[in-house]
Amino acid sequence: MKKLELTKLREKSIKELEKQVEKIKLQKALTEAKMAVGKEKNLKAVAGLKRDIAQILTIIKEKEKAEG
Repeated sequence: MKKLELTKLREKSIKELEKQVEKIKLQKALTEAKMAVGKEKNLKAVAGLKRDIAQILTIIKEKEKAEG
């Protein structure tokens, strides 16, 4: 995820970020299924999605901590 995307994510609410995480988790599961069948060409796709999930979860934790 690029810096610009991360700054846009920081502007969103926690609920929106949680929806985004669920969407990426579904995409990750579909990509893993494609890899198991052999249809996915990009073998690093799952790693990138896992990184995106981690970054969004970090933003959520930062927001929760800031709110108190």
